[in-house]
Amino acid sequence: MTGRPQEAEPRPGDGLPARRAAYAVLNDILFQKRTIDEAFSHVAGLEHMPGRDKAFVRLLVSVVLKRAREMDAALSKLLTEPLQNLKPPQLVNIFRLGIAQFAFLETPPHAAVNTTVELAEAEGIAHHKPLVNAVMRRLTREGMERVDARDAGRMNTPEWLWNEWMRNYGVETALAIAAANLEEAPVDFSVKSHPDQWAQTLDAVLLPTGSLRKRTGGFIPDLPGFTQGSWWIQNAAAAIPAKLFGDVKGKTVVDLCAAPGGKTAQLASAGAKVIAVDRSAERVARLAENMQRLQLNVETVISDGAVWNAKEPVDAVLIDAPCTATGTIRHQPDVLWLKEPRDQIKLAGLQQRLLLNAVKMLKPGGMLIYCTCSLQKAEGEDHAIWLLQQGLPVRMEPIKPDELPGIAEMITDRGELRCLPFHWKDTGGIDGFYVARFLKS
Repeated sequence: MTGRPQEAEPRPGDGLPARRAAYAVLNDILFQKRTIDEAFSHVAGLEHMPGRDKAFVRLLVSVVLKRAREMDAALSKLLTEPLQNLKPPQLVNIFRLGIAQFAFLETPPHAAVNTTVELAEAEGIAHHKPLVNAVMRRLTREGMERVDARDAGRMNTPEWLWNEWMRNYGVETALAIAAANLEEAPVDFSVKSHPDQWAQTLDAVLLPTGSLRKRTGGFIPDLPGFTQGSWWIQNAAAAIPAKLFGDVKGKTVVDLCAAPGGKTAQLASAGAKVIAVDRSAERVARLAENMQRLQLNVETVISDGAVWNAKEPVDAVLIDAPCTATGTIRHQPDVLWLKEPRDQIKLAGLQQRLLLNAVKMLKPGGMLIYCTCSLQKAEGEDHAIWLLQQGLPVRMEPIKPDELPGIAEMITDRGELRCLPFHWKDTGGIDGFYVARFLKS
C-alpha cells in the first residue's frame, strides 16, 4: 500500500447516498450483529439504488470489514483517547469509511476528506466535524504506514481464528491464508450447459473445473442469461463437491442442507432426482424461487436434516453442513466480526448428527459427500476421522488428484479435498473448502 495513491476518476456510488448506506450497513453488522446480507436487506433505501452503486457500497463495506483493525491502528496514533471511548461509538465507522476510500480504493484524498466530513454532518454528529476534518487531512497528507500483505493479513485476523489456523496449518500457510483473505473475491458462476459460449457472453474466464469467473460481477441480475435461468452464482470451490458424485442421471440424491440451492441446481441439471432439505422455511422459499428461475424441478422439504429421513433408502446424500464459513471471508468478511469459538463448538455437534443421519438413509453402495466452507479442521478433517471410528458400514472413498482438472494441489494424503484461499492465486484464488467422500458397504 502506498502512502499516497494515484488520483482516480469518480466511480459509481461516489456520492453521499452510497456512503450513508455503507455507514448504515457497517453499523448493522458491527453493533447489531447482522450478517452482511441481512444488513443489506435491512438498510432503508439500498434496494432503490442503481445496481452499480449497490456494488460499490458492498465493496466499500468489505474493505472496512477486512481492514478495520489495520485502520484502527493508524487512527489510534492520531487521537488523544482510545477508540472505544469515542462518542457516539459509531463515529469510528465514519473514520474507517474515509480511510478505506483514500488508502485502498484510490479515491482522491481531497474527495475522501470532504465526503467523510459531509457524512459526519449527514448522520447527525456535526459537532465532530472539526475532529473528523483534522484527522482525515492529516491521514491523507501523511499517508498510512506501508504494511506487507502477510503482516496486514495477520493484523486483520481475529486472535482465535489465527490461533486455529496456526494449529491446523503452521505459520507459513496461516500467513498465506490471511493475506489471501484481504483480496477482493472474483465472482464465479455455474452454468447449465455450453460453458465455452457463456464464458464469451459474460466476458468470463472458464476455470479448470468448469466454473466461470469474472473479476467483478457488477449488479448480477443485469447480466445476460440471469432472467432466462442459464446460470447461477456459485463459488468454484462450492461447485466441486457435486461433481465428485460422478454420473447422477436418474439417481435419487438428497441435498441435506440445501438452501440457497447452488448444489441442488447442479445435481438437478445433471439429471438427478433431487430432494432438497433445509430447516428454514424462508430459505426453502428462496431455494424454490431460484429453482423456478433456473427452470429446474426438485422436491423441497422443510425439516431438520439431522433427524429427517427419506421414505426409502437413497442413492446419494450431499451434506454442505452449516459451519463458521471461515473459508468465505474474501466475499463474506462479516465472518471476521460475527463468528466466535463457541460457534465452532456448537456447530460441531450438529455436523456430526448430520453425518450419522445421512449414513442411515443411504442404500448399500450409496455415496455420501460431506463438505463445509470452513477452514477449521474441527469442522472438516476431524469429522471424517470421527465418522470412521463409529463402527458404521461406511468407508472413505478417496478423491483422486486427476478426477477433476485443477484440484491436484488440493488433495490430502487421505484423499480428501482441502481448498485454501491462496490456491489458484493466478486466477483470483478460491474459497476455503473441505470435501470428504464416503461409500456405504
